[in-house]
Amino acid sequence: MSSSPLRRTALDALHRSLGATMTDFAGWDMPLRYGSERDEHIAVRTGAGLFDLSHMGEITVTGPEAARLLDHALVGNIGSVGVGRARYTMICQADGGILDDLIVYRLGEREYMVVANASNAQVVLDALVERSAGFDAEVRDDRDAYALIAVQGPESPGILKSLTDADLDGLKYYAGLPGTVAGVPALIARTGYTGEDGFELFVAPEHAEKLWQALTEAGAPAGLVPCGLSCRDTLRLEAGMPLYGHELTTSLTPFDAGLGRVVKFEKEGDFVGRTALLEAAERAAQNPPRVLVGLVAEGRRVPRAGYAVVAGGEVIGEVTSGAPSPTLGRPIAMAYVDAAHSAPGTAGVAVDIRGSHEPYEVVALPFYKRRK
Repeated sequence: MSSSPLRRTALDALHRSLGATMTDFAGWDMPLRYGSERDEHIAVRTGAGLFDLSHMGEITVTGPEAARLLDHALVGNIGSVGVGRARYTMICQADGGILDDLIVYRLGEREYMVVANASNAQVVLDALVERSAGFDAEVRDDRDAYALIAVQGPESPGILKSLTDADLDGLKYYAGLPGTVAGVPALIARTGYTGEDGFELFVAPEHAEKLWQALTEAGAPAGLVPCGLSCRDTLRLEAGMPLYGHELTTSLTPFDAGLGRVVKFEKEGDFVGRTALLEAAERAAQNPPRVLVGLVAEGRRVPRAGYAVVAGGEVIGEVTSGAPSPTLGRPIAMAYVDAAHSAPGTAGVAVDIRGSHEPYEVVALPFYKRRK
């Protein structure tokens, strides 16, 4: 079986010149780290970090019935999103299973950009095309039209302000506006996956290198460093943000994942998965299935996805993500556990790490919340 060559972002040569350790992520050759992932993590928490996220999948939906199509295809109320705003939502199967979690940006009266996870971009594109039948709307694969650069961390507004005359103070969380950054046309979005304030900049691939260099220079006095996927994972884990394939899968509905709030039954018209999701909502209300919780280690051993969570000799759950937490200084994990063991402070909970039952404290998510 021949494996297709890895896709490379517009910043590939630059990452290599910076000495990045590269890794295969969802068919893309991506920077895992440039130096110490702990240093990169701490830079984002205290200063700023620069990320290449060009592997994310952009899909543009346009036309008179673009909003109606998205309301039918996704679980959220997309028609109620104002121009220049964004919404976190999901696309589900008919049986309610999660195909992907998404951010949808409303770029104009009849134009939306759907941003899917790299590993699911083709699946989401295919589903949207299939679900567009009968709607006066066009679904366009724009994955090659954009490079995506994120600057994240408490210093990111100051860094970006020095390179743009866009009104960043007026740009709320989950909003996006067209502007120019370092002379480069960009969609400037106040979104991110780190638990910090920050921005995601969608630009044409040919402008990516110029923008990266400008941000690097402007950010140097504020301690900005290039950051890889490894610290992005520990940052989002501390912030309690789900990762597709770990906390979210096709075998879970949004209600199983504790994210039932993204499903909007009150919107007009039918949507894919509605019947199954109504049943899932009822089940979750009457008899909650396993609950997603945080676990903090008492010792030093790091739990990994798939490890069993145990109490009183019985398996009561499973770890979905685990890593050392640079902010807490201890290993942490997210896990689905039986509702009876899900209350913060529940005693006697352990993770089976290669046959040894390591004690863990059950805590409420997120592990880390930035000071506003």
